[in-house]
Amino acid sequence: MKTVYMYKAFERFWHWTQALLIIFLIITGFEVHSSFELFGYENSVIFHRYAGYALGVLYIFAVFWHYTTGEWKQYIPTTKFLKEQIIYYMSGIFKNEPHPTVKTVDNKLNPLQRLAYLGLMIFLVPLMLVTGLLYVFYRYPDGQNINSLNVAGLEPIAILHTIGAFAILAFLIGHLYLTTTGHTVLANIKAMITGYEEIEEENIDDNKN
Repeated sequence: MKTVYMYKAFERFWHWTQALLIIFLIITGFEVHSSFELFGYENSVIFHRYAGYALGVLYIFAVFWHYTTGEWKQYIPTTKFLKEQIIYYMSGIFKNEPHPTVKTVDNKLNPLQRLAYLGLMIFLVPLMLVTGLLYVFYRYPDGQNINSLNVAGLEPIAILHTIGAFAILAFLIGHLYLTTTGHTVLANIKAMITGYEEIEEENIDDNKN
């Protein structure tokens, strides 16, 4: 095993800030739905709104960073080893079988991770941001009048927003579980904090080719 610089500073900042914002949005969102009481309804509405704005700003910077650095290529879907990866997560991981894909600096994500993260970036997060903004600005001031956006109503927007929230929650639970499947339980979390990760030396050689 050899230590390599796997995750850049902005990549780690984006990851942890996005994670904290999403968790905070889930908590305040469920309180808005009266699932429990923590901050109080009015405070949760305000917190939820501004956390959503912060996530939107972070998302714009993340898209710009991925585009300018070429890191967007990490998310390009591939069918290579896709079947093997599914079988590995279904049974191989519980039998301590070797991972079917090789992780390198230029290939950080396995085929299933690529699909999941791509779906999060280009579908789920935009869905939540758009429906959230529509919900907030459904009625807006226009001079002396209050106008409404040209949509059927808030119900379909709220339903889509809620479905998206549960999908992101499911993603978060799966993501938290998979972070424990490195060569040690905390290896992946440590790598995302420090930026450095231990990989096999043959993988490092692959990066040089």
